[in-house]
Amino acid sequence: MHLKGNMASSTRIGVEASTGRPQIAATGTLTDQLADGIGRGVEHLLSLQAPEGYWLGELEADTTLESDYIFYLHILDKADPERVGKLANYIRRRQLPDGGWNIYFGGPSELNATVKAYFALKLAGDRADQAHMERARARVLELGGLETTNSYTRFYLALVGAVVWDMVPAIPPELMLLPSWFAINIYEMSSWTRGIVIPLAILYAHKPYWKLPEPVRVDELFRDSTCKAAAFNWDDRFFTWRNVFLALDRALKVYERVPWKPLRQRALRQAQSWLLEHLERSDGLGAIYPAMMNAIFALVALGYSPDDPLTAREIGQLARYEIEDGETIRLQPCISPVWDTAIAMVALEEAGLPADHPALIRATDWLLKNQVLGSGDWQIKNRKAKPGGWVFEFRNDFYPDVDDTAFVLMALQRVDYPDRTRLTFAARRGVDWLLSMQNRDGGWGAFDHNNDRYILTQIPFSDHNAIIDPSSADVTARVLECLGRNGWPATHRVVKRGVDYLTREQTPEGPWYGRWGVNYVYGTSGVLRALETIALSARDYCQHAVAWLRATQNEDGGFGESIASYYEPKLKGQGTSTPSQTAWGLIGLLAATEEDDPAVRKAVRHLLEQQNADGSWDERQFTGTGFPGVFYLKYHLYRNYFPLYALSRYRNVLQGAKEFHAFEIRPGRDHLRGATRGNG
Repeated sequence: MHLKGNMASSTRIGVEASTGRPQIAATGTLTDQLADGIGRGVEHLLSLQAPEGYWLGELEADTTLESDYIFYLHILDKADPERVGKLANYIRRRQLPDGGWNIYFGGPSELNATVKAYFALKLAGDRADQAHMERARARVLELGGLETTNSYTRFYLALVGAVVWDMVPAIPPELMLLPSWFAINIYEMSSWTRGIVIPLAILYAHKPYWKLPEPVRVDELFRDSTCKAAAFNWDDRFFTWRNVFLALDRALKVYERVPWKPLRQRALRQAQSWLLEHLERSDGLGAIYPAMMNAIFALVALGYSPDDPLTAREIGQLARYEIEDGETIRLQPCISPVWDTAIAMVALEEAGLPADHPALIRATDWLLKNQVLGSGDWQIKNRKAKPGGWVFEFRNDFYPDVDDTAFVLMALQRVDYPDRTRLTFAARRGVDWLLSMQNRDGGWGAFDHNNDRYILTQIPFSDHNAIIDPSSADVTARVLECLGRNGWPATHRVVKRGVDYLTREQTPEGPWYGRWGVNYVYGTSGVLRALETIALSARDYCQHAVAWLRATQNEDGGFGESIASYYEPKLKGQGTSTPSQTAWGLIGLLAATEEDDPAVRKAVRHLLEQQNADGSWDERQFTGTGFPGVFYLKYHLYRNYFPLYALSRYRNVLQGAKEFHAFEIRPGRDHLRGATRGNG
């Protein structure tokens, strides 16, 4: 198969001013440009595959990770000056002109990130009277002061005596004893909240005072030191769920002062047992920051020294997330090999890589080995289903997720794998698991079943904005796309319930909200692609979404959306064009309009014009989402595999290319279908 095209005859190499990286200025026909662009994209993506078969791009976040890491190293008495100095260098370089730190590229200063950076730099030896620290302190006060930070910021400061424990919401370990039928229990909280909160409950019970080598105070960060409990102010209305939980918080703090707590030791034993169990079959608790860091703190509070084999193992797992780069060290919040591998495979398959190509066979081998066939937290509310999902990370067996599983199944479907029986067995288990995870509202959440108790969002320690894991349009769309590609019709009850959920979630302007990607462009693209696979993309509601995409396309032909759209809905679809978001916009358009639509051709040309000579694209913006309003992500491979997929999808629509399917898991029966090879 000819992939690279004749670069010499149809292209011209130039240098893009903002990056200094060589780019290709195409001079041939659009067909020639597509061949060149797709070919170079394929070669670049193949060059990034690990020998074991997976793909793994950096996962970038904000400086709260580096700030917390300096704090963490001091608590463990492992604050090597050189290591801390490199972390501090990274934090200093990210300070904004107004003195603060933000939580996404191009965003405004954010209070918690600024407080954490200030405290970490103090730990690193920066003096409060240095110019950059004075600017940071002034910005904290402008943003509301230390008293209005979120609960986790105040919790960490309490561990070293920098603030009093009364500033921390009550997180009693007795939470562990609440039965599953009770309205509030740990399994009504999202999986990541459990990983964060259960170690904190252990810490709250012990209330360690970890003295730092040099005491570090932050009293100068209070705007009003007489109002340190500002975060616990009552709502103006008498009865709100927030007021109910604030009253409960006050009652629990009174309970903490009572010397006799008959259930405390039992609760602590159960919390410790849960923690130790969940440290097994995983690369750290939940394989995600901050759960991993909290777990290490909890082990120390329980009497495990930092050099104990168990604690040392967990410390080593978190250290794997460090990236040292010259004079700086930065931290990843987690790592995404399964996610990156599945999307890279789908992009390469769409680009025409032969279905039996060695790269795809190696990737399939790796994915099949990593299917989770053991127990997990999801079974608490979904007892009858058998395991069969995939996780996001290398090993996190308690937490397979719906989005990864759906993408993996779509990737595996297009591989001509030698052991077809093994492949189909894995696919059958995966599809069955996805079906079991459908929620009562017809949609799908990420990690748990029917995890939608909205009153929990009013608990004082829920201010990370993701205490529950309800259905979302983007995850639901991924499952429907997977089912559609397996031959499930729109009339099937499972699919119909999913579509009904999506139609209810559509916004009046036409797009869908993006829970896990930024934002409405991401959500809308996924929904339209899903509805295309079940032959619904001609419906009026889909055309309404297409009209919105056309209206938000930038003059340069690209699509872009700022993270600010999570705070200001009127900013839906507005922002500087990026490769990943342009790809999403193009995928959505191709799903529900004609390939010769001017908006389609403009997006295609934009992606081709922005591609670098080596087949990659550049992207500075964060286009991934962790917790909306709180935590955002930059997936470094998004800028490469999504544009490659979108351009290849466009070419295949033009050519009417056929797809190879190794299997189709149809409703009610397993159907193996031989298919002709195509380059689609």
